[in-house]
Amino acid sequence: MSALFNFHSFLTVVLLVICACTFLKMQFPTILEQKTGFRGFFWKAARIGERLSPWVAAGCFTMGVSIIFF
Repeated sequence: MSALFNFHSFLTVVLLVICACTFLKMQFPTILEQKTGFRGFFWKAARIGERLSPWVAAGCFTMGVSIIFF
């Protein structure tokens, strides 16, 4: 089943995109400088990861536990 049709998989993909974009912005800040266009989506995901990092970390932990045990 596609990740777009399964809500659990969709949440996993969204959390992974946020975490990956935040990591890339911290390691290579020049990659995500554009705030518009296609790269703008990833810039916004990185911004969410920066500002809501405790909540994103809790979401990643919860998602990991749910994937392992359920």
